[in-house]
Amino acid sequence: QVQVVESGGGLVEAGGSLNLSCTTSGFTFDDYAMGWFRQAPGKEREGVSAISWSGKNTFYEHSVKGRFTISRDNAENTVYLQMSSLKAEDSAMYYCAAGRIRFGDPLNPDEYNFWGQGTQVTVSS
Repeated sequence: QVQVVESGGGLVEAGGSLNLSCTTSGFTFDDYAMGWFRQAPGKEREGVSAISWSGKNTFYEHSVKGRFTISRDNAENTVYLQMSSLKAEDSAMYYCAAGRIRFGDPLNPDEYNFWGQGTQVTVSS
């Protein structure tokens, strides 16, 4: 049974930091790229960051470059998203997902197969 569970969301003031974690089970973690996505009310789900199965390649949506850092621990089947200098526009439900990236677009939600239930991030301005 595949499980993808996000944690670490919460309420933070603008300029603050949060660290998200995503623990997984039920599939071969290091066979999959991992991605973080977010969805704000009334908006489409967008890719925030992704990391290759080995961790050697990382990808970021332009608005989070330099502020967010993705990493993974294949021994712990866990992926992380360190978020700093948070802005009000970063407020959203954040989702973690696992995918094979068959079409070369790691920030595209359609590339991902296994999804978590999300963790809410709210940044107060």
